[in-house]
Amino acid sequence: MRTGRRPAVLVGFVIVLALALAGCDGRSGAGPEVAGSPSAGALSPAAPVAPGATSQGPSTHPGTAPYAFAGAGMLTGAATQARPLVYVPNQLSGTVQVIDPKTYKVISTDRIPASPEHVVPSWDLRTLWINSDQGNALTPVDPVTGKVGTPVAVADPYNLYFTPDGAHAVVMASRLRRIDLLDPHTMKLQRSLKIPECVGVNHADYTADLQHMLASCEFNGRLLVLDREMTTVLKVIDLNQVRTPGATPPSEAHMMGGPKNGLVAGASAMPQDVRLTPDGKWFMVADMLRNGVWFINASTMRYDHFVPTGMGAHGIYPSRDATRVFVSNRDEGTISVFDATTDEPVTKWKLPGSASPDMGDVSMDGSQLWLSGRYNSEVYVIDTTTGRLLHRIHTGSGPHGLCVWPQPGRFSLGHTGNMR
Repeated sequence: MRTGRRPAVLVGFVIVLALALAGCDGRSGAGPEVAGSPSAGALSPAAPVAPGATSQGPSTHPGTAPYAFAGAGMLTGAATQARPLVYVPNQLSGTVQVIDPKTYKVISTDRIPASPEHVVPSWDLRTLWINSDQGNALTPVDPVTGKVGTPVAVADPYNLYFTPDGAHAVVMASRLRRIDLLDPHTMKLQRSLKIPECVGVNHADYTADLQHMLASCEFNGRLLVLDREMTTVLKVIDLNQVRTPGATPPSEAHMMGGPKNGLVAGASAMPQDVRLTPDGKWFMVADMLRNGVWFINASTMRYDHFVPTGMGAHGIYPSRDATRVFVSNRDEGTISVFDATTDEPVTKWKLPGSASPDMGDVSMDGSQLWLSGRYNSEVYVIDTTTGRLLHRIHTGSGPHGLCVWPQPGRFSLGHTGNMR
């Protein structure tokens, strides 16, 4: 989400209930597509990959659970040398703060280029990159020491991902309506993919076989299906064509101000975080306007069904044991907990008082969920067993995509720790 301004509170907020399009249960399987875009059958996977490896790096063996190597304590490579710290980019303050997870105290504050959005571990786990979209910079952090380095000039890096082989850094240049591929070490531009069909390219994740990416378009309610090398858009999924229960009407969204002001005419969905489910069957896509989660079939790349969670659904985080998925509902201060076997919500945790849980990570041992409090200048530490709020840590203004580091996994696909 580009801006951290808090929406105004509306009196007499109206919840609109509607039946799901193409079937009362919303599970028609015939997901909406943009006219003229390739159909699901047109998806062309890359050449077969040998089990356990790509031409330049690790892969996921067919049938292997996507998070099989990201369980509690499963640190590898450079991550084993990292100092355990939590990095908080304060989007409005223009700073990054470092928290010691043992004392829950802020131990340093550094000013960096304008509008830091996310802290992203590199594919090889050797560097953390702070994304400053308005400041047009990526700032490196040494995870061994926690020290902030010299910013590198990069156009509009709202979010950062990596191709599965580690050959390219993938910059979500939201403002410029393009996806840029960079050298993952120097961050020099290699090539760009223009995406005029996407307004506000935002979050993303890869399929279990690492052959396709699904990316969200925040401001025009669409999803992009891309090949793993980011050479073409294979399909566009238009979420605006599906009606869902409990949605915030676009007219009221514009009155709320803040990020919802960016919604383009005709759009009624605002997809945010994208994460593959632990069984690899679905992409879960949080939607802060529809107030719930879309389920996209990861094999056919078609919309299947929608599950309401709460106002302002935003971030998605699998548990370390891959049995649950946590969804932060930013506008109502709650976290919905999904059973990863049934893909149904089983409970909801309410944070005490005023709270705005946004983005973050699950701790290395899986015992804690760390989330930024976007509109409250704070960070929440939540017990993943009980949902109890353990700590509330004051930060700068507009804390956004915080990163808990180190995290388990063989390599990072990007964001605040999409580990495989």
